[in-house]
Amino acid sequence: MESQLRDLRRELNLLAEKDSGLAVRGGVRDVFGEDSATEDQPTTPWTRAVASGVELLRDPRYNKGTAFTEVERDNHYLRGLLPPAYISQDLQEKRVLANIRSYEDPLQKYIAMMDLSERNERLFFKLLIDNVEELLPVVYTPTVGEACQKYGSIFRRPHGLYISLKERGKVLDVLKNWPEKNVQIIVVTDGERILGLGDLGLQGMGIPIGKLALYVALGGLRPSLILCCVQCLPVSIDVGTNNQKLLDDPYYIGLRQKRTTGEEYDALIHEFMLAAKQEYGEKVLIQFEDFANHNAFKLLAKYGRTHLVFNDDIQGTAAVALAGLVASLPLTGGTLADHRFLFLGAGEAGTGIAEIIATEISRKANIPLEEARRKIWLVDSKGLVVKSRWDSLQHFKRDYAHEHEECKTLLSAVQALKPTVLIGTSGQGSTFTKDVIETISSFNEKPLIFALSNPTSQSECTADQAYTWCKGKCIFASGSPFGPVTVDGKTYYSGQANNAYIFPGMGLGCIIAGVIRIHDDMFLKAAEALASLVTKEHLDKGLVYPPFQNIRKISAHIGAAVAAKAYELGLATRLPRPDDLLACAESCQYSPVYRPYR
Repeated sequence: MESQLRDLRRELNLLAEKDSGLAVRGGVRDVFGEDSATEDQPTTPWTRAVASGVELLRDPRYNKGTAFTEVERDNHYLRGLLPPAYISQDLQEKRVLANIRSYEDPLQKYIAMMDLSERNERLFFKLLIDNVEELLPVVYTPTVGEACQKYGSIFRRPHGLYISLKERGKVLDVLKNWPEKNVQIIVVTDGERILGLGDLGLQGMGIPIGKLALYVALGGLRPSLILCCVQCLPVSIDVGTNNQKLLDDPYYIGLRQKRTTGEEYDALIHEFMLAAKQEYGEKVLIQFEDFANHNAFKLLAKYGRTHLVFNDDIQGTAAVALAGLVASLPLTGGTLADHRFLFLGAGEAGTGIAEIIATEISRKANIPLEEARRKIWLVDSKGLVVKSRWDSLQHFKRDYAHEHEECKTLLSAVQALKPTVLIGTSGQGSTFTKDVIETISSFNEKPLIFALSNPTSQSECTADQAYTWCKGKCIFASGSPFGPVTVDGKTYYSGQANNAYIFPGMGLGCIIAGVIRIHDDMFLKAAEALASLVTKEHLDKGLVYPPFQNIRKISAHIGAAVAAKAYELGLATRLPRPDDLLACAESCQYSPVYRPYR
């Protein structure tokens, strides 16, 4: 037998030597011909699916870097591929954090975080979870706004799925190209209204990527291919852009054409929605993100009855704003019905907040919704929204068009209406001027000023301006983070009305209950759950939102509240209902600690 094997090896060696095109004496045989092929000749991108050796180190889902143990290095063929030192995950985290802190430019910090996510997924999420207050502004607002503006220039490798007009009729095939088959949450944008920055086309992909990172870090949803896991998928729908600066940019990575509208746009979105349900099932949660007003309301109304969907800019922003208002009531006294609300900005965020406030007032005060709406006023680009403008108003503004004389400016509206609450959703920076703040402070003991537009450059005013101009009287919250402000020797802390309080918990609640449709009452419950977590100690500092350092527990509470409401409404399919939904939510949350490998 041994002699036969020797003869067989000899024959194989002779054949290999005769193959002059493929054999390299004394070296490695080029099996597929890549080395001998010219640049113009095609080759086949063969790969292996074994998690060992270099492939293991290059797979961010399983790579642990220098934290592989001696036994793991032997079992997975890693000897010589790593430095000999063993460094724990905690020490790795300290090293990476020190490196990120060494950058002064927030965009460089963002790039460093994204590079880490491409190398080591668990270390990325552990770093973000353990340092959420410091790193949330890096991976999301305000830095993500700059990242989207420069996305083509800083592009490293693709994240998520890019579905353009070129994929018409092939969207289901595109979804099948995504390697993870157990997708349960999709965040999708068409890039037309990114934060307060306008049309960024395909470069708006930074928003779905950031949102899904927060789903994992803040809500505890699972990112990777693990048994019975939750999968997160970012999607960008590319129908072009009307941003000429991007179309002229040689580094722009999207379609170089003006934005497509009408039937062709609707057909692509519809094909995507049908394909998503066909590929991932009835319970895949689709979050619409940063669509322009004319599409946002239409898509939510159209697919809210047939799919598990919500719009974070309309419903998520509304819930987090309502939570801040409810939490502030111990400071202002009275109820929501006792307040008069004035909005600067009448788009999807402004009208979404207005509607959830009116709904809450209607239910708590037991009055008709129409009567509750009369406590809310909107100012858009043309001035106060009033009845006399009815014919020119978009449909979503008409419920808040009340009888009143026209006011062309925000200041004149403040003077005429004397609101107790001023909310900014305009996407226009520095619009809460000194005159506006001083005026609202002149007839309110504790005015509520919520400057909610993102990023920081688009905020209606800063925390320093609000507290200084009102001499410390106001209760202030903002969409972007601001540090403490000292006025006349007293330090004031501002809350951040960030949607990250709401949507991770909403997703978690939908998952643990197996929700098939989202009802507006679920957002009311989410807002109430968030407000209930604001303590007296928080209020004494002027905070109307709990600290982000507790966000995982906050998301679990919100998830439990959302799930409970879904069971109550008959929208939950995971039966029987768990006895303790909070414990269920906490037990389902993802842990980024390294796993031992066999």
